[in-house]
Amino acid sequence: MLRIGIVGASGFTGAELLRLAAQHPQFDVVLATADTQAGAAAASLYPGLAGAYPGLVFETFDPDRVDGLDVVFLGLPHEASLALAPQLVGRVGCVVDLSAAYRLKDTAKYPEYYGFEHDQPALLAEAVYGLPELHRTELKGARLIATPGCYVTAATLALRPLVESGVIETRGVIVDAASGVTGAGRKADHAYSFTTVDENFVAYGLLTHRHTPEMEQEIGAQLLFTPHLAPMNRGILATCYARPAGEPTTAELLDMLRERWRDEPFIVVTDGSPSTKATLGSNAVHVTARYDPRTGTVVAIAALDNLAKGASGGAVQAANVALGLEETAGLTKVGVAP
Repeated sequence: MLRIGIVGASGFTGAELLRLAAQHPQFDVVLATADTQAGAAAASLYPGLAGAYPGLVFETFDPDRVDGLDVVFLGLPHEASLALAPQLVGRVGCVVDLSAAYRLKDTAKYPEYYGFEHDQPALLAEAVYGLPELHRTELKGARLIATPGCYVTAATLALRPLVESGVIETRGVIVDAASGVTGAGRKADHAYSFTTVDENFVAYGLLTHRHTPEMEQEIGAQLLFTPHLAPMNRGILATCYARPAGEPTTAELLDMLRERWRDEPFIVVTDGSPSTKATLGSNAVHVTARYDPRTGTVVAIAALDNLAKGASGGAVQAANVALGLEETAGLTKVGVAP
């Protein structure tokens, strides 16, 4: 068994990591820290965890408790991860950061999109972007993994094959995506309260959302990203629009997706329209594409669970690769239905 630590375990991604670790055949959670909830039982905050963790109590973080752990997952704010990761890399087998602290390779983007200077160029260069579908080789043996943003995972897996094949123009791409409320994290904020979100649908982060440079980095195209908050707990649906470089058919686009993702265990290329409910609780991503000859537009769509493949599930998948485990261990591509 591998000894696992989760720092920031009381948040939504931390709770999801605990859920996934409980079904992982080789993960043993020996440390779960949450400074704001220290002393509280995990099952009191998340009753669904009671069966797997009846005695787990959140601890205050103590760096001496991580020595020798095989994996430490960081479910912390960006700047907190930036400060902590250098203390852990080399001290534990692998650090998997769920924040954006090590995602962007261009340090100039951090002040613009995240409001802080990135002062660790060497560690940033070492960090491996945690999307196995694109970076599987680099992930093997990685000491520091930067887990992708949830919106970014959906848009990248929908668009990257079309960019690689040259079938779409790489300027003027539009990503129009909606997320469930858990995408904002566990926090007390009027914008995410029940009375605000229920029966409401709103765009936010107009023109300047911080996932934009990350999408451009991984997709390889200039784009306009508009996120929306949907009245649901989990899920991402990304509808992406691009101008074609020629005149592809819908059948050709679907064939490109199927060929590119043919050997990927968690990507489902569908003739139908992807839905968030189809991926609920799973590490699956459902993708499709269409060409509209009337308007000369390529449409690519992806759906996933923002807490699973979009965050904690993607983190576990990347950790599996880094540690030389079966990539699918502890994960499923079957959504919960009905």
